[in-house]
Amino acid sequence: MAWVEEAQTLSKRSLALLRPTIRADGSEIWFSWNPRRKSDAVEEFLRGQRPENAIVVKANWRDNPWFPSVLEEERTLDLHKYPDRYHHVWEGDYARAFEGAYFAQVLAQARQQGRIGKVAADPLLPIRLFWDIGGAGAKADACAIWVVQFVGQEIRVLDYIEGQGQVLGYYTNELRHRGYEKAICHLPHDGVNANVITGLRFADHLKDAEFKVETHPNMGAGAAAMRIEAVRRIFPKVWFNESTTEAGRDALGYYHERKDEQRDVGLGPEHDWSSHSADAFGLMAVAYEEPSRVSAFNRPLVYPQMGIV
Repeated sequence: MAWVEEAQTLSKRSLALLRPTIRADGSEIWFSWNPRRKSDAVEEFLRGQRPENAIVVKANWRDNPWFPSVLEEERTLDLHKYPDRYHHVWEGDYARAFEGAYFAQVLAQARQQGRIGKVAADPLLPIRLFWDIGGAGAKADACAIWVVQFVGQEIRVLDYIEGQGQVLGYYTNELRHRGYEKAICHLPHDGVNANVITGLRFADHLKDAEFKVETHPNMGAGAAAMRIEAVRRIFPKVWFNESTTEAGRDALGYYHERKDEQRDVGLGPEHDWSSHSADAFGLMAVAYEEPSRVSAFNRPLVYPQMGIV
């Protein structure tokens, strides 16, 4: 028999080696853990396509017949004072926000206000793809793409695509597969940098693949801080399609500041797995323009292909 405590920290390799080592007639392997991320090895093994001979029990504070009043006070305190961490700590939900993360509070508000659910695209309005460009190779930065529509005063986030070490063709094929071949690609300033192999710019490659492309200028010093503030400003307008944006929302919820713990000084955004998604979302926030401020606002709508003139 084996019992793995804090099993959310178990690696896929360790899990793969443990099972054949322990298993024999009458043997048992027990796992106890606090859910952390859907991609954790124990989550994929026991809460994904679980083995037929596995028993999985979700136990929580509600199941504790000796749950004391002092813990109820703690639970209620977290519910009202720390809503960004409450569902992970008390309800067994995945850790969707890093405590103190830049967007933890606005994400919690979006969920409380019902802005994370089923969101549909408007067939008459353009779909926009906001990129953070990665690279090819095992050690390259990830590439992140948010699929967005601006519909009146709403920002509808329809989809999220991410990959690491993939060539551009992987993303163009994936975009076509999902029906975004007519979408407008919004690239950060490095979209005009020339490829060292082909000599062409990233934007040129996308244009050759028959995508529409817009490149945004370099924001200069303080660009990351400006993106963060832009996201916080537009977030009350944002609606997420829950089923297709989970990975991106996880990254937004984790995006946080580096800290000098000894001096308690912030050192700017941490560059890690979450920063690429956050940078692409920040590009969207900076590019967004209030409909009432757009020069074409309140003009007559003309769709001759649909008989509307």
